[in-house]
Amino acid sequence: MSSEETRIEEELVEEAMKAEDAGSVEKEIEKGDKEAAETDACAEDAAEEKTGEEEPAEETQAEPEKKGFFGKKKEKKDPKDAKIEELTDRLQRNMAEFDNYRKRTEKEKSAMFEIGARDIIEKILPVVDNFERGLAAVPEEDKGAPFAEGMEKIYRQLMKTLEDAGVKPIEAVGQPFDPNFHNAVMHIDDESLGENTIAMELQKGYTYRDTVVRHSMVQVAN
Repeated sequence: MSSEETRIEEELVEEAMKAEDAGSVEKEIEKGDKEAAETDACAEDAAEEKTGEEEPAEETQAEPEKKGFFGKKKEKKDPKDAKIEELTDRLQRNMAEFDNYRKRTEKEKSAMFEIGARDIIEKILPVVDNFERGLAAVPEEDKGAPFAEGMEKIYRQLMKTLEDAGVKPIEAVGQPFDPNFHNAVMHIDDESLGENTIAMELQKGYTYRDTVVRHSMVQVAN
């Protein structure tokens, strides 16, 4: 073999080796890229798994702060709002207590007025009785005299005043006996009257606003 052929053969061998080395490098590069891609994919999966695990933990930690009893959301009140609610509740309580006090005092005043009025009426009734007895004692021929007429007018004025104040006489003669309004002090046998019928009124009774001030003293037929 000549030196020229030897040189050419060496060059061919050298080029073949270079080509083989280049192919190995490319394979190594492809292998490295593949491994890197696989590493990135694993890292992404691990990140996703970590994110999925951490999110519920954060939600669990935040949940007790946001929720109160029975799963309801607990809101933090403003101190000003709490103070306003406290003052409003106190005002409503005071208004309710004052309204109850006003009603109670009005009821007490009404009761005191009723007691005072009944006491005065009870003291006036004997005066009315004396007026009636005096007018009944006037003879028929003297009833037209100025004095008798004056006494009659005063009596009518007094009765009108009592009536306007709520005082009314109790009906008795000819009415059935009622122990709520009448006080039977005498009994009489009279066939012309029904049983337990009032035959005579001995003293007139009166009511004040539908309550008895004085019972009528009556004579009842059996």
